[in-house]
Amino acid sequence: MYNYKVRDAAGNVRIDMTEALNELVLVEKLQEKGYFVIKVVESLDLVQSAQQYDFKKEPTKFTHDATKLEDLLIFSRQLATMLDSGVPLMRSLDVIVNQITSKQLHAVLQKVRSDVQSGKSLSQALGKHTTIFGQFWVCLVEVGEASGALPVILTKLAVHVEEEEAFRSAISTALVYPMILAVASVGAVIFFALFVAPRFEEIFASMHADLPLMTRILLGVFKFIKVYFVLLAAGIGLGLFMGMNYIKTPLGKLQWEQFIFNLPVVGEVVKLILMERFASQMSILVGSGVPILLSLDIVARLLDNSSCSLLVGKIHDEVREGKGLADSMEKDSFFPGMAVQMIKVGEETGELSKMLEHVAKYYKNNVNAFVKRFATIIEPFMLVFMAFVIGVIVLSIFLPLFKLGQGGHH
Repeated sequence: MYNYKVRDAAGNVRIDMTEALNELVLVEKLQEKGYFVIKVVESLDLVQSAQQYDFKKEPTKFTHDATKLEDLLIFSRQLATMLDSGVPLMRSLDVIVNQITSKQLHAVLQKVRSDVQSGKSLSQALGKHTTIFGQFWVCLVEVGEASGALPVILTKLAVHVEEEEAFRSAISTALVYPMILAVASVGAVIFFALFVAPRFEEIFASMHADLPLMTRILLGVFKFIKVYFVLLAAGIGLGLFMGMNYIKTPLGKLQWEQFIFNLPVVGEVVKLILMERFASQMSILVGSGVPILLSLDIVARLLDNSSCSLLVGKIHDEVREGKGLADSMEKDSFFPGMAVQMIKVGEETGELSKMLEHVAKYYKNNVNAFVKRFATIIEPFMLVFMAFVIGVIVLSIFLPLFKLGQGGHH
């Protein structure tokens, strides 16, 4: 048995567990599927180890302290594999606890195992650690226990979490390079203001040079930055600190979200991301057998957006009164017409979960396409902007020297 981590043709990271003759055979098999292999780690044959392994013999070797997404994915996939093979829950937890390489998750799973041993259900035991597993996990595990399809739901959960993480990662990656260029531009200006400009100012003063207007303006700006640098930095830091604290308040968070929504282009993309998250979470909950009212209640708490959460709360109230999901969504312009119509068809045909999944995929593809276009457009723009900033600085500093070199001084 091997745990493996690969990257597919679209650049998404996938984590899974499989059986193979040896590591080389597995790597070749994964490469044939078009995967780029990141890591392959030999795992115990879980079903055999559940019957043979003496858990008190070897202490667990931790490779890191915090709980990573990879740890949760491996936990859910291993538990699904073992339960599906007929290994009892208690024995499965015994094996997995001794394979976890995260110190934090190991401690949490020991408590979970202890709670299950004392008679609690797995969902109740996980529910005590929502900072690690979250309400989404707890609810789905509860449904899996009630329906007897826990292995299927755990696998579905792992796939969903993996896809969401890959989606977030794609957005973050596209924004990293423009951010680096912006920081580099600001850093270059500060470096010139604090270290380079004062030296040249001394040279020009000693030569009594007649400076061009552009140079005088730039040196004045740099002097202002140097003299008031500490105050400026403190002011910006204090402003950011106060702003961040205000955004954490309920009113501040709502106002900030409305400001983001009203921004051209950015606001629309943020709405699409929230629509994708709403549809994908609703899809997996409804598809797993969670009642629609409970699904809406969970999604309202899961969405990290107060405005959207309030909106889902209103939809929940209307659905409780007997209205359809699509009819309730239609009342607000936040939800695109196409999504509403697809969900309406899903309700009419009894395929709501599948339609929600299609909606989620559609908006995920839309956002991914926009992010790629944005990265393609913004990178050259940022490079040109950076070149312009550096060019203006260099030209302003060296222009008087060229004039002096041509004898243009008093």
